[in-house]
Amino acid sequence: MEAVGVTPAPVAAPEKKKLLDLKDPFPAAANSGAKASSASKWATKKKLVGGDAGYVLEDVPHLTDYMPQLPTYPNPLQDNPAYSVVKQYFVNPDDTVTQKIVVHKTSARGTHFRRAGPRQRVYFQSDEVNAAIVTCGGLCPGLNTVIRELVCGLYDMYGVSSVVGIEGGYKGFYSKNTVALTPKSVNDIHKRGGTVLGTSRGGHDTAKIVDCLQDRGINQVYIIGGDGTQKGASVIYEEVRRRGLKCSVVGVPKTIDNDIAVIDKSFGFDTAVEEAQRAINAAHVEAESAENGIGVVKLMGRNSGFIAMYATLASRDVDCCLIPESPFYLEGKGGLLEFVERRLKDNGHMVIVVAEGAGQDLIARSMNFVDTQDASGNKLLLDVGLWLSQKIKVRLVVQTFCLIVNVGTETSSTIQLAML
Repeated sequence: MEAVGVTPAPVAAPEKKKLLDLKDPFPAAANSGAKASSASKWATKKKLVGGDAGYVLEDVPHLTDYMPQLPTYPNPLQDNPAYSVVKQYFVNPDDTVTQKIVVHKTSARGTHFRRAGPRQRVYFQSDEVNAAIVTCGGLCPGLNTVIRELVCGLYDMYGVSSVVGIEGGYKGFYSKNTVALTPKSVNDIHKRGGTVLGTSRGGHDTAKIVDCLQDRGINQVYIIGGDGTQKGASVIYEEVRRRGLKCSVVGVPKTIDNDIAVIDKSFGFDTAVEEAQRAINAAHVEAESAENGIGVVKLMGRNSGFIAMYATLASRDVDCCLIPESPFYLEGKGGLLEFVERRLKDNGHMVIVVAEGAGQDLIARSMNFVDTQDASGNKLLLDVGLWLSQKIKVRLVVQTFCLIVNVGTETSSTIQLAML
């Protein structure tokens, strides 16, 4: 069964995806004093470097921005037999990655980003490193694997012997004790779901967090989290910079939504797509078994439709896929309801996959809804699955099965099935 698209609504194109909106999502942090307020002001600036022929490097903040005389040391990987034999293993400091792959011969070179990877010179000696790892925000498949690889990489590749975990998200910096992490203690955690360090939303107090880093002598902190978490990490870095501390703040993006620019695939995305297919298969069985049955599967993704689109392409049982990047409308010629009627007439049943961020403007207008935010500063989304099911039922005499699928909390999905 082939998936059929719906004619897009004649509206303005959606806003292009931003790489990172560096605004302080934690207004409460400003109440912690002038330090947090000052850091928040720093976080609105971007580090841009110009070059020939319209070349622009959107660089990442670095210790040498405020400590230019910082000494460097040979990378320990040079003495590691597993890596030293590999030619060109280290990344050249001038290597960058272009934002746009397809360009015209007369166009400017455009925006570039610093290429990740090991350098020949590093800014910390192995025995001086005190590293900390924290997980924040919602759960995601692969979190424990990331923790494990960070610990094993620091120990086995770089000779670091002091790594601790911060329990309970950002608030764990100032409300809980740390837990020691070693290759032995994390050996099997990748087989477990969730995160062994625990997590929470909110709880960001910039001054208290940096006080903790300073008091405990932590000079490398790895922050694993999504949009709101990385905005918070940026604010932490700016406070570290304001105090002149030699401390690296490393953001590890966590999202099953796969909505990060210039990254091929975020961890957890493959699992999300795989679990989404199970829900689509269940919806197809239900819809096919009923007269004029319609299965509506709502998938995670916030303001991106990658999970919905990839699961649809992999399933082949989906008749219509609705994603935030492609606006749609219900009534009139070329609308969704017209397509549903035609599909039911031709096939007797259908399956609709809808990303949770799709149709938010339509729902908000019909309900006179005012935008609200969660503890991490993310916009709360209205339930497009139930709303769409009700709209179809009002228009058509059908049996609608609505599957609300949450593939972010564990490696297995949570499915709620309701006949509307």
